[in-house]
Amino acid sequence: MAKKLNPEDYSLPLEKSLSEQIYNALQGNIVEQIAKIAKVQNPINDYRSILEGHSFKVEEGTLPHYYNMFHEIKEKLCFEGDIDFYITGDSSVNAFSICSMNPEEPNIINVNSSLIELMTDNELRFVVGHEMGHLINGNTKLTRLINFVYPGDAEAPVTLQYKIRLWGQLNELIADRYGFLAMPDINVCISAFFKMASGLDFEKMKVNIDKFIEENRKRLDFFRNDKGLNFDVHPVNPIRVEALYDFSKSVFFKKGGSSREKLQEEMDDLISILLRVRNSELDSHMADFIASAGLMMATSDEGATNEEIEVILEELSATKIFPMDFLEKVSKMDPNEISKMFSDSVNKIMEINPNLREAMFLYLISIVMADKEINGDEINFLLNIGEQALGYSQMEAANILLAVIQRHYTPKMTDLY
Repeated sequence: MAKKLNPEDYSLPLEKSLSEQIYNALQGNIVEQIAKIAKVQNPINDYRSILEGHSFKVEEGTLPHYYNMFHEIKEKLCFEGDIDFYITGDSSVNAFSICSMNPEEPNIINVNSSLIELMTDNELRFVVGHEMGHLINGNTKLTRLINFVYPGDAEAPVTLQYKIRLWGQLNELIADRYGFLAMPDINVCISAFFKMASGLDFEKMKVNIDKFIEENRKRLDFFRNDKGLNFDVHPVNPIRVEALYDFSKSVFFKKGGSSREKLQEEMDDLISILLRVRNSELDSHMADFIASAGLMMATSDEGATNEEIEVILEELSATKIFPMDFLEKVSKMDPNEISKMFSDSVNKIMEINPNLREAMFLYLISIVMADKEINGDEINFLLNIGEQALGYSQMEAANILLAVIQRHYTPKMTDLY
């Protein structure tokens, strides 16, 4: 067997951080313990039954060419567990892997027949190496937990959805690295991307690889310059191609290549594109308003409560994947800077869409109501903002506040005893 690979060399710090955060947020250790006691059925058994009954299992006696190829990749990537390989009759250009929960049972990698027909052997090595990368990186375990807690049509909170999507996209970039380890020829890997994107043969179309990479960077600038967003579980191909190209030029494969630090800088630049969840100027100003106004409102009395911070974070989650990081950054600013951020954001929002005035005022009221205590200092501060920043009269602001109290106020239970 080849020298054992160190997964840490091919990981991305943000993916690891997100994995831990999502797992802890979903109480993974507790949920898994309860599922074990409840003897919840392992979903891999259902997939195995389907594949065994309707797909072609790649075995040495029946498909020696593919059996040898796939096991050669397994040895090259130093994967020690067992894997059952299948080929399924399916026109979609796709493959998938499933990690076994039981070390004594084989993992699964399935390749659709369309890939066998479309890809050369070397391109197929990249695809299978990619799927094996998912098994090595261990992301299937967290995917299983996410699908268990939020099955079918159940929706996770928005912030969690954003983080799960980003985590999945980073996993694809990591898996691409293993695909490259299985087939360390960037031209072959890019050809595989081209075929998966277009369904066309790279060589038959006589594509110039250097021109393709040049054009890919132009398309990448479209996303980098706030013109496009990526809501798919996979990163867009321009990001995947550039990330893999940078990886191929690093010290991992090229003597005197770019350092690990330089590679991480290049990855950080690409990942920054994936961090955006909105691309309008208004969303940026709304995030500034939510953070600055929320902190000013929450600290207008004795200090911000946990309930008030929760409201701010919930609102921020519509525009930021990491709302807590953004809020902490703003909270460390000088009070005068926060006040300026507030004023600037209000002016910009009112200039772009003055109809948001009521929604902005209702947001501030929600912070006042969050801890179920209506404080005199908070009310005075709220009414002043309504009048001076949002253009309400004191009477108009007070009437809006009273209407919310009438519909939504609930006293603390402890105040009733």
